[in-house]
Amino acid sequence: MSSFAFSLKIPPLLTLTAPPSTKLLINTNFSPFFFNTCILRATSSRFFGAVGVSLRTISTMEKDKEITGSQKQQLAKLIEEALKAAFPDVSDVQPLVAICNDPRHGDYQCNNAMSLWNKIKGKGTQFKGPQPVGKAIIENIPASEMIESSSIAGPGFVNIVLARQWIAKSLQKMLIDGIATWAPKLPVKRAVVDFSSPNIAKEMHVGHLRSTIIGDTLARMLEFSNVDVLRRNHVGDWGTQFGMLIESLFEEFPNWEAGSAPAIGDLEEFYKASKKRFDADADFKERAQKAVVSLQGGDEKYRMAWSQICEISRNEFQKVYGRLGVHLEEKGESFYNPYIPNVLELLNEKGLIQESEGARVIFIEGKKIPLIVVKRDGGYNYASTDLAALWYRLNEEKADWIIYVTDVGQREHFEMFFAAAKRAGWLPLNENDYPKTSHVGFGLVLGEDGKRFRTRSTDVVKLVDLLDEAKNRCKSALEERGKAKEWTAEELEQTAEAVGYGAVKYADLKNNRLTNYTFNFDQMLNDKGNTAVYLLYAHARICSIIRKSGKDIEELKKSGAIDLAHPDERTLGLHLLQFAEIVEEACTNLLPNLLCEYLYNISEDFTKFYTNCQVVGSAEETSRLLLCEATAVVMRKCFHLLGITPVYKI
Repeated sequence: MSSFAFSLKIPPLLTLTAPPSTKLLINTNFSPFFFNTCILRATSSRFFGAVGVSLRTISTMEKDKEITGSQKQQLAKLIEEALKAAFPDVSDVQPLVAICNDPRHGDYQCNNAMSLWNKIKGKGTQFKGPQPVGKAIIENIPASEMIESSSIAGPGFVNIVLARQWIAKSLQKMLIDGIATWAPKLPVKRAVVDFSSPNIAKEMHVGHLRSTIIGDTLARMLEFSNVDVLRRNHVGDWGTQFGMLIESLFEEFPNWEAGSAPAIGDLEEFYKASKKRFDADADFKERAQKAVVSLQGGDEKYRMAWSQICEISRNEFQKVYGRLGVHLEEKGESFYNPYIPNVLELLNEKGLIQESEGARVIFIEGKKIPLIVVKRDGGYNYASTDLAALWYRLNEEKADWIIYVTDVGQREHFEMFFAAAKRAGWLPLNENDYPKTSHVGFGLVLGEDGKRFRTRSTDVVKLVDLLDEAKNRCKSALEERGKAKEWTAEELEQTAEAVGYGAVKYADLKNNRLTNYTFNFDQMLNDKGNTAVYLLYAHARICSIIRKSGKDIEELKKSGAIDLAHPDERTLGLHLLQFAEIVEEACTNLLPNLLCEYLYNISEDFTKFYTNCQVVGSAEETSRLLLCEATAVVMRKCFHLLGITPVYKI
């Protein structure tokens, strides 16, 4: 029996939330073969006009009356008013508000005094140093029920303590109005998140795990922040490799049109066999190259074969997406291929493209090698496809923010690609202006030997096998604990999936994405420490406390009130209120691990509160039950943003 089987405190009965829609949306309305030269010429003025750069900042966002923003944003507004009142002649001063490093000094800190002093000293100011500047800020903060007290520390740091009653009132309002009212306000209306992006005819492996999980979480956080998110699966569905695959299909499955192609079975092995023959058999290689010409020329037979191969891959991909609860819309390389010639012509007209050693390239300042956009043989590559995709996303999809989630090894490609877009005037030079692009790089998944995670046969681990292993380990542990006799088969399966898949996701997301991390089932399935299992158990325990009280929590929300009299109650309440700013920071910096850290800290805060504050049967029962519910609501939203299904009963 594994150590996991002994330590995992799986609840005897779990109630699971319904998972999000798990589907892979396929673009079936577009075929590159119908986008011929005549159509391109006729529509070039509509499709290929100049890109206009829109410079938008936070100040131009539409006001949303229902969403108040984070408490940090609310506090920043008060500080902004104080700065304007105290220093009306000083322009371009943004409020600098941060959480206090030492909670003994306050909840938040305004750090404007020192920088303001540097701006005004020697210019006839009445102030004698940064501390008087800080005092002036305090004196001009508008009266607000939000603030209990303010004080000066050191060279003008303004420490602010939030009012206990205001924290309690804000928590209660969230319980009534819903946690959606805590959504952060971002300076973005529409974002494209380009993630997962496997290659057709190849299995999804552990290397795709990070892109899929990280990309899904970023999309979820942006969606929660009321951004219109276009989830894009930029699959590798176009290229010379399809010639050899199609030719092999014709030879090995003569009746492929009658539906025998699914007999290919393992498409990865089919690809390897085709590649081996392509490299060794000159006649086959010639036929494969002619097949590419026929495919790109729009031959119906070859197009149908290509479509069938793509569909087999999609079905395999969907097995992974279904397990992970991830949905994407496919717009692969073939979708953007017809746009490439005109996009390159736009760049050529701007004088960006030059000839170099038989290829057409864009030189990038500070880079030793140029960005190749047309190869020596006249073929296109990743750069040409990415440029066409970016043009489409800016002009047709009107995206403000385009986010690419790939491994850190592609960092230089994206740096050069983004630099080319800036040279073309597609993107602003100031990285704080919109529209903008971001590369979300991530490190490797390692085995316990410190090397790239592989099977014993040195093959890269298939993602489906890895996910099934996590679920099966959970299921075996549950069966060893006798749960198969207590639960229905469906409950057992749902529990194993929720814990197994959630554990894999969280083990990835809790790490800074830029670092490598070691994949270890025993660690990720442990019920102690910063793991999904521990957090799922913590949430289930909170729900159990509420149920055992026998009180109707929905009625308490209407009739009861929260009072954070105990220090541990106030600490928990304050940290719950910081949820919106944590999500905002995680979105802005594209770091999901910040949300994981917050979720774990909330569970620790709750444990301390529950240890020191009796809930059921106490004089403060109503207030504390509502605080329990607020904690559970925030934890559930964190789980949702991380793509993890919560557990409700133990």
